[in-house]
Amino acid sequence: MKKLRVFESISIDGYFTDSAGDMAWAHAGRDDPEFAGWVAGNASGGGELLFGRKTYQMMEAFWPTPLAAQQMPAVAKGMNAARKYVASRTIEPTWVNTHLLKGDLASAVREAQDGGRAGHHGAR
Repeated sequence: MKKLRVFESISIDGYFTDSAGDMAWAHAGRDDPEFAGWVAGNASGGGELLFGRKTYQMMEAFWPTPLAAQQMPAVAKGMNAARKYVASRTIEPTWVNTHLLKGDLASAVREAQDGGRAGHHGAR
């Protein structure tokens, strides 16, 4: 079974956005070469990505765009090439190489970790 690693940005009080929904703080280190290298290394590591619906929709709206390719080409390439899984009951994914997890989430994630393509297969 593959390892499931978590990459998460949250504030010390446990939130990703502020009360107005802004998440600009999460990008504060982008100009730091060490942080930028770490992010690029994670994105190009050939791993698989597991998202909830909201995070998936946020990522899907940015990474396949020309702006993403211009601003962070290595990260955009890795994000777009990676196999992606999204847990949702309400969307049909359109981002390339995305697979929709349906049914019991724990079982679907376990199946994905074992190399199966759990649930319904979304956009390719």
